[in-house]
Amino acid sequence: MIKLIIADDHRLVREAWKALLSRNERIQVLDTCDNGMKVVESCQALNPDVVLMDVNMQPVSGIDATKAIRTFSEQIKIIAISLHSAKDYVESMLAAGANGYVTKSSSADEVIDAIVSVHEGNRFICQELQGMFSTN
Repeated sequence: MIKLIIADDHRLVREAWKALLSRNERIQVLDTCDNGMKVVESCQALNPDVVLMDVNMQPVSGIDATKAIRTFSEQIKIIAISLHSAKDYVESMLAAGANGYVTKSSSADEVIDAIVSVHEGNRFICQELQGMFSTN
């Protein structure tokens, strides 16, 4: 079972991801967080396998939250999820320590594939961004 935390500042998005991902028998949603500070605290308390991390949150962004998580854990896998498909967003999240990046236009199946793939130790870049980055 993959233990997952969902971080997104939009309540409807968090609730939708939780409902969708909880139906998958391989995934257990441990918590949902509405900002970067809360997801860092939740990671320290719950030690998830994977975090689905919105890039743009206030007051602490997904980039800063990813950097903070990396100060105490290299084992927690982090997948950035964002409306933004610009190369600088992707590079910023990967440089901060994210293991993958999916856009909010990715399908639910692709997000599940990303969760499973990073849990297995791989880097995952969604289909929309494949031409921009290799998945080595």
